[in-house]
Amino acid sequence: MLGKLIASLSLAAMVAAFQPSAAAAAKVVATVNLSSQTMTVTHGGVVKYRWPVSTARKGKVTPTGSWSAKWLSRNHRSSRYNNAPMPYSIFYSGNYAVHGTNQVSRLGRPASSGCIRLHPANAAVLFSMAQREGLRNMKIVVRR
Repeated sequence: MLGKLIASLSLAAMVAAFQPSAAAAAKVVATVNLSSQTMTVTHGGVVKYRWPVSTARKGKVTPTGSWSAKWLSRNHRSSRYNNAPMPYSIFYSGNYAVHGTNQVSRLGRPASSGCIRLHPANAAVLFSMAQREGLRNMKIVVRR
């Protein structure tokens, strides 16, 4: 009896070890490194792009974690920050989004109120990937 229990637990542990994580299972993963202010985009596990970003400036927060994309807005405008343009927005957690910015000279260093800013051309590419693959297949991962 004890032998069967140990074998069963061992099998369960092996199966769990080989289950893909939510980020690994996604077709498109946008991983943001807050320290280097960069985004690495993988598609099907293959690195496709590395782009500079701007995340939260001093006194603001870009939360860390992993999320599925929740909703898209091609021509979004901020309801919190003076109707600021947020083209190609991919919302992932409440009011947080990855989006294009017209402040491209600030990319590569913290400058936002918490969102993840990209060059508008790069934001358009990522937005298109999210549309094509579906929101369930798009992950945003933010690390320190």
